[in-house]
Amino acid sequence: MHGSQTLVAKDTRRTAIILPGGGARSAYQVGVLKAISTQVPPGAPLPFGIVTGTSAGGILTALLAAHAQDFPAGMVAIERFWRNFHVNLVFDASLGAMLRSGAQLLGTLLSGGSLVPPPRAFLDTSPLRHTLERHVNLARIRQSLDQGHVQGVAISASSYSTGRSVTFYDSAAEVPEWTRAWRCGLRTEFGLDHLLASAAVPLIFPPVHIDGEWFGDGAMRHTAPLSPALRLGAEKIVVIGLRDPALVDAAPTAPIHRLPLPPSFGQLLGYMLDALFMDGTQSDLERLGRLNDAVMHDPALSSQGGLRYVDAKVVYPSASLSALTTPHLREMPTSLRVLLRTLGARNVAGQKLISFLLFESGYTGALIDLGYADGLVALQGGLLD
Repeated sequence: MHGSQTLVAKDTRRTAIILPGGGARSAYQVGVLKAISTQVPPGAPLPFGIVTGTSAGGILTALLAAHAQDFPAGMVAIERFWRNFHVNLVFDASLGAMLRSGAQLLGTLLSGGSLVPPPRAFLDTSPLRHTLERHVNLARIRQSLDQGHVQGVAISASSYSTGRSVTFYDSAAEVPEWTRAWRCGLRTEFGLDHLLASAAVPLIFPPVHIDGEWFGDGAMRHTAPLSPALRLGAEKIVVIGLRDPALVDAAPTAPIHRLPLPPSFGQLLGYMLDALFMDGTQSDLERLGRLNDAVMHDPALSSQGGLRYVDAKVVYPSASLSALTTPHLREMPTSLRVLLRTLGARNVAGQKLISFLLFESGYTGALIDLGYADGLVALQGGLLD
């Protein structure tokens, strides 16, 4: 295991931590970060100069940046927050809320939208705003930047108005705003709306209005999720992924699991969310690997072409985060269990969907423990070397 003195002695200003989204699955990232914090002396700052994230990973990004001055103590608070999660801290799962949402949708269909307007989303996420107000001190993000504990922070969302992926960022240095095909970076002072927008899963959570535009989950149009960290100057990146190991390691010739019946609506929704959150990061890592190979074989690409080698390391779960939902299904509110059963998501086929929505302490605690164990293994393998 690497000594903590070695970690803090290194210049980590150009090292980035990247946190893709994944709903309740993001508790796994908390566990990996907890493992890293055990290698940092008490009172030492965050060993990542750049922090970027999307969706639930964006919320964790804000928490990390706000606690950057004292990383070990900050992780104690962040772990406590995630270990005590409940669905009702994220969305209104009461029977009345579910019935109102269903009745409004039915009324819209029957009236053709002329008498009853369509719902903005199926779930009411006003509890999430109250939760973030209590637990995320956004003013401390700017303090962390001013005091040099972090160099850059970025949280991405998707604009329904323009169809672009928009990265909201703040940095200690003057990093110019950028515009590329279907994506841009806007310097900003973070507010709760930026966090809520990044985590607004389409159809399920309502869109968020910021500066005249409507925004939804950052993973939707985030075709280059590594880009914000690179724009902020990262020379090394650490990604804490959330994809199940069977999907990460699946070979093209792997046997196909035959389903006797067509997939249920709940199963389809689970696969949609899995693709939404996971595919962009995996593709961008593969693209970075090809660029690194090119730079290594042709140094002129670095000296003349402006490209640079970026060391990338990834931690993936060693066990299926979907399968871990099974022992914790009874923790969900009855109304949510009924909804999932209606969608056909109460069996093995629906585990993917459940794993994104199971904001309950038993499940998030299990993911933190798994992430902690995987994080210790990754550190032994040189994660931060």
